[in-house]
Amino acid sequence: MKPLTKLVVDYIEHEGIEVHDSLSLEIADNLKVGAQDPMAPASHVARLDTRGVDAVVLSACVQMPSLASIQPVQDRLGLPVVTAAAATVYRMLKVLDLETRVPDAGELLTGKY
Repeated sequence: MKPLTKLVVDYIEHEGIEVHDSLSLEIADNLKVGAQDPMAPASHVARLDTRGVDAVVLSACVQMPSLASIQPVQDRLGLPVVTAAAATVYRMLKVLDLETRVPDAGELLTGKY
């Protein structure tokens, strides 16, 4: 799945955001992705070089359970942490004109934005 990771990294960089480091979990089956432990991303982030970064994209895959990992990783790193799923929730709440506050779901969902 490294080609897919590269595609995502290239897309993000095309939008003007520098990607400092990335990793691929190499799980091709989306059902297996969805069956991952929601705290797994919290352990995966230890494999990333986060020195000097402004934020961490903990998961760029909406199928990856990750909500439980966002706040602990953000607290541990002292950096804003976002996932594809959190960004999707944020956008849905904005479109519905609802408060963008979800407790313990990271900086994006604090209601500030």
